[in-house]
Amino acid sequence: MNMDLVVRTPRIPTPGETVLGGAYRTFPGGKGANQAVAASRMGAAVTLIGCIGTDPHGQKLRAALEAERLDLSRVITRPDEATGLALITVTEAGENTIVVSPGANATLTAMDIEAAAAAITGADVLLVQLEVPNAAVVAAVQAARAAGVVVILNAAPARVLGVDVLRSVDVLVVNRPEAAILLGMDPSIDPARLTLRLPELGPATVILTQGAHGAILAHKGRPRRVPSVPVQAIDSVGAGDAFCGALAASWGPVHAASKARGADEFKLVELAVIRAAVAGALATTKPGAMPSLPYLAEVMPLAATLRIGA
Repeated sequence: MNMDLVVRTPRIPTPGETVLGGAYRTFPGGKGANQAVAASRMGAAVTLIGCIGTDPHGQKLRAALEAERLDLSRVITRPDEATGLALITVTEAGENTIVVSPGANATLTAMDIEAAAAAITGADVLLVQLEVPNAAVVAAVQAARAAGVVVILNAAPARVLGVDVLRSVDVLVVNRPEAAILLGMDPSIDPARLTLRLPELGPATVILTQGAHGAILAHKGRPRRVPSVPVQAIDSVGAGDAFCGALAASWGPVHAASKARGADEFKLVELAVIRAAVAGALATTKPGAMPSLPYLAEVMPLAATLRIGA
């Protein structure tokens, strides 16, 4: 849960170079907060677990989240801690670089997760990312797994994770560099090859996102290419979060079909991933992360036009 400070520049500076940018703007953000809002705007009932500080950024962030349809009862305010901060550079072409100062996010503990266990065990899906400490991620995944709750992991920012955690994940969402780090492979390797190797880590479903080129899906050994929709991108910040939130909001029927061994399981998987791809594309058409996250009514007409290829 971060406050994003965003500056638009003509291009990303090289090491040691200074580039003059425009005026900076602040937006509420952070992967956890963005993904929670994205899932909510896609129609899911969402509880957010995380930490903010008592500073003005924390107050502004909480106010922004209160305007969304979220359960914030498990959001902890840490006295005397700074709220997480993201320093973001965005080019005129919509590309970005991000540096995150975790602040209060780094104080989320396994005990905090245990205190919020009812929110996890009573859910259909747990969506986790890696802007919080490993101990909190592990505790959340273990609680969900014990209760039979679907676990979706967005392994970003990328870091090496324990085998037990990855084997407890149902759906893994990564981009190319993140996939390479998890696999210990060269990021220049063909993304299709990376996708085919990712299930070796444990998840039954893996999705490798490729920005404007869509994504590659592998569900129970069946690889598929997921198209994107053509848009005029102005800011790619938050696109991945829109993808993950939309995916989580659409995954409940997939889990139900999987448990019932229903014949429509693969069709439901493809529908969920298509919605996620459209949400991610639409998020690039507006500035800022959270303000750009689309609503279900915006996603559905475009999702109806896409088909997943072999």
